[in-house]
Amino acid sequence: MIKKLLLSVAVTVIATSLKAQMTSEMISDTVDDLISQMTLEEKASLCSGRDSWTTKPIERLGIPSIWLADGPHGLRKAPTSDVGGYGDQHPATCFPTASALAASWDTDLIYKVGKAIAIECQSLDVNVLLGPGVNIKRSPLGGRNFEFFSEDPILGGKIAAAYIKGMQEQGVGTSLKHYALNNEEFMRMVMSSEVEERAMHEIYLPNFEIAVKEGQPWTVMASYNRINGIYGTEHKYLLTDVLKDQWGSEGIVISDWVSVIDRVAGVKAGMHIQMPGCEGVTDTLIVEAVKTGELDEAVLDELVKEILTVTLKAKELQKENVTFSVDEHHAFAKQVETESIVLLKNDNNLLPLSKDKYKKIAVIGEFAKAPRFQGNGSSEVNPTKVDTALIEITARAGKQMKVSYAPGYSLSDDNDLSLIEEAKALAEKTDIALVFIGLPQSYESEGFDRSHINIPPSQNILIEEVLKVQPNTVAVLINGSAIAMNWVNDVPAILETWLGGQAGAGATADILFGIVNPSGKLAETFPVRLEDTPSHLNFPGENRKVIYGEGIYVGYRWYESKNIEPLFPFGHGLSYTSFAYSDIKVNKDTLTDEDILEVKVNITNSGDIKGKEVIQLYIHDLNSGYDRPPKELKAFSKVELETGESKEISFELDLRDLSFYDPSIHQWVAESGDFEILIGASSADIRQKIKVNLYNSKLYPLGFDKLTFMATFMNTPETKHLVDPLMKKGFDNPEEIIGNPFLLHMPIIKYPYISGGRITEEEVLSVVEQAKDIKIHR
Repeated sequence: MIKKLLLSVAVTVIATSLKAQMTSEMISDTVDDLISQMTLEEKASLCSGRDSWTTKPIERLGIPSIWLADGPHGLRKAPTSDVGGYGDQHPATCFPTASALAASWDTDLIYKVGKAIAIECQSLDVNVLLGPGVNIKRSPLGGRNFEFFSEDPILGGKIAAAYIKGMQEQGVGTSLKHYALNNEEFMRMVMSSEVEERAMHEIYLPNFEIAVKEGQPWTVMASYNRINGIYGTEHKYLLTDVLKDQWGSEGIVISDWVSVIDRVAGVKAGMHIQMPGCEGVTDTLIVEAVKTGELDEAVLDELVKEILTVTLKAKELQKENVTFSVDEHHAFAKQVETESIVLLKNDNNLLPLSKDKYKKIAVIGEFAKAPRFQGNGSSEVNPTKVDTALIEITARAGKQMKVSYAPGYSLSDDNDLSLIEEAKALAEKTDIALVFIGLPQSYESEGFDRSHINIPPSQNILIEEVLKVQPNTVAVLINGSAIAMNWVNDVPAILETWLGGQAGAGATADILFGIVNPSGKLAETFPVRLEDTPSHLNFPGENRKVIYGEGIYVGYRWYESKNIEPLFPFGHGLSYTSFAYSDIKVNKDTLTDEDILEVKVNITNSGDIKGKEVIQLYIHDLNSGYDRPPKELKAFSKVELETGESKEISFELDLRDLSFYDPSIHQWVAESGDFEILIGASSADIRQKIKVNLYNSKLYPLGFDKLTFMATFMNTPETKHLVDPLMKKGFDNPEEIIGNPFLLHMPIIKYPYISGGRITEEEVLSVVEQAKDIKIHR
């Protein structure tokens, strides 16, 4: 019976695989046939949308239209494709926003989120959901930070890849956005993100790279902004050289809505579809460019081939009569939020709420009755239902605990202090006060950035006043990004609930009462003050440019390098239990560039209740010739443990994980030498470490050019023989030059002048060309 069952499963798997392969081959043949029948005008027509949400069909050839809809933490589908759908969109499950999802550090969970949203898309005939948003949180001021995952590219990339796989395996495409360096809302239509090459490749591109290589999103959305002066929709280096040629993207590029400036330049760069539709205006420009020879029709044909491939695949995988359970998806949204809530502080084990310790509970804050559970803008979901904290807390308290409520502040007036005395009096009469505070919708939204990281003045004053009469005070935070907390040292317990989706209030209550043990960890650093943040002097920019002056030192990389203690560090999050780390080991103390480094560590639940822990692996290059941060996240794992249970957690690292990006040779480089492998509960809480040595046999170009100092040529054994003859020819006493730091630290191209013409420019350029062919060990 077992053999028969296994055989049946094997046949099913093979059949499914063959069907996918046949579908792919059939689509390819169909695409080639369609292109051979299309007119130039028809080809151009596929390069822009039909209206707000759909692509153009070509009915005579049977080419269908597909529907794209906003996301990413739930489906936002307009009632018809020719309207925006703001306020009248179809109901859908509102999951926690991206800042919360990333705080789960749980790729398996995020995969299931993608799957659930895809089912809802299929139920409403949506073919592509516009998400996930994977942009780096460069500054806590970013108005759209709630829609992005993390300040770290590895965490953000892995979470995005899981989301993409979960959704696309259900036959719904994704749109990885916003590519690239879209890290603020200020003047986003014209702003140029001025970033040096190393920071671009180490911080701002790896999140996209991971998502593309592991998830293969059907579409990638080009951003509004410029990158070093070139619009994202026209950036050939990013859209073709990197995305397609280096990373192997098999999808298409669509524009962010109304982001296109030069449509023909976009086609040349590799941007497939302009959204939304523009009544064919730019289609005509494409046709004219082909006719005048400005645009090679073969370039257009390649884009159209890729558009058709995605379009036909989307229609092939569209399912009929799909339904879902509103209640089941709501319950799942609550589970997701419980995994994402972060217990920031819990002095003297104030939480969880216990009927033995607390008989009377004060719930304070208008957020407890009027929940803010998602961000504002294009991602706004029309929820199927919404929980409220006061109701959920009261339900869990039962008859043994009395719950009382006071609003404490007004969400419509930041400076209204008239409600504080009532809240203070209530808090004094109870055993514990739960104060719900955070950012109103007017404080963070798509379309504008924050100007500070403070919560409203009335809320700050409220919690300070409550603390005067009730030492057992819990601050329950509702916000999409980091906030300042001037009262942090006085409040014994702080719970970060983010923008937790439609079931967020129920999840918050489950955490407060210990029904679920908190396991979320911060995916972004919380600073003490805005002035401590790495981009403080370069945000939001001016004169249509923003300088990324902090380079690679974004988030925890900055705080660690500058020895600035944050309010709460990256990766931080407490539990109602405790975990012990022990016995770190590696498979090799010395490794080569061809080896995979296996790292193992034991984790034990040393507390009294079942819980989950996020184990984080960082590296530190001890011998780098380039500046590198003290810690760089490379891997993570979330594990559940019963009381007293231990598990061995394994990680694998390859050469890329030990590398930095060298802009002088435009390559990733791993230097031979010692590395520390650091395992911890946060970036600031390292529990285990071990040292390994890398021998890299790879050869790398020198990266020398005509601006390289003569001292560098002289001090590099592989090039000294090239410049020795020049020095002898150019100077009667070369030793005087060699002993003169001022002259020696001049670019080599200046030596024709320094030598009074005895060294020629041709000779210098010849040396430079010869140096380009030399490769060395690093």
